[in-house]
Amino acid sequence: MQDAANTFDMPLSGLKDRDAWLDKVAELTEEDGYTARLGDRHAAIFVEEKPILLVTFETHQRIAEISEDCQPMGWDLVKALGWSHLCLVSDGDTWFRDRSVYGYFDRLVDDGFFEDFDQVIFYGAGPCGYAAAAFSVAAPGAQVVAIQPQATLDPRVAEWDDRYLRMRRTAFDDRYGYAPDMLDAASHAYILYDPEIELDAMHAALFTRPNVTKFRMRFMAEDLDKSLIRMQILYRILAQASAGKLNRTALARLFRARRTDPGYQFNLLRRVTADSRHYLTILLAGKVLKQRRAPRFRKMKQAAINTLKAEGAALPPGIEDGNDAETAAGN
Repeated sequence: MQDAANTFDMPLSGLKDRDAWLDKVAELTEEDGYTARLGDRHAAIFVEEKPILLVTFETHQRIAEISEDCQPMGWDLVKALGWSHLCLVSDGDTWFRDRSVYGYFDRLVDDGFFEDFDQVIFYGAGPCGYAAAAFSVAAPGAQVVAIQPQATLDPRVAEWDDRYLRMRRTAFDDRYGYAPDMLDAASHAYILYDPEIELDAMHAALFTRPNVTKFRMRFMAEDLDKSLIRMQILYRILAQASAGKLNRTALARLFRARRTDPGYQFNLLRRVTADSRHYLTILLAGKVLKQRRAPRFRKMKQAAINTLKAEGAALPPGIEDGNDAETAAGN
């Protein structure tokens, strides 16, 4: 078996189109795996290493957006941990509702493909999170990590979700259809979502099952998967799932990384200022200003101080006209 680093260190950026990208991937995987096109909009990319299999669902566009080298996200874990990896990649958001994809998973089941691995973990985010949950039924006993997944887009169930109207005529009631039901065979599933996004929270509620842990990640906004990668905790979540250590407490500990994450801090600032929580604005901005230079936080902090003083309200301890220790230090 060739050195995985030789394969997975090869950049895939700068190729002219999706076909060229798939052709290059096929070259890189021909010795230790394969690349198979599944109809016009889907493909499967498999690399065999250790008997732990990560199955990811990704879009070509998201790969190009997240990865500097335009590589599937699972390749980082192949390099770091030596896992085997099966990537289902789509051209755009399709929710993988395609007979060619159903047929591919049927063949994997018939061939006993998943039985060759000691562990199987399915992962995806958004529409790909839906697919990770839905197709996990093909590997009973697998674990699932799904970020902001939809349960279904069948209008008879989720007519309240008006974000994806173009998908309303797509069948979500046939094979591999209703994602929460497809989790019944999983050993455990983890649904990560931001409850401030109401429609995501409504979908998450549909995943309520005895073998499902739903974990709220407030004020992370729409691109939760990108935020978890930026905070360097997504791969740790998957690794802890593999080690049997992932639970609500472990997720809470990992999520502490948000405290120094600029994206989270800005989302929280927008919320407390929108709610006119002036006292909290001062405390939040003070905390951030101790970590780094942040002109917007400084501006909002002084505005909150001025408002509280005008109202005759008490300021946080140590704050006088904005001349607290961190302000005086010029941070």
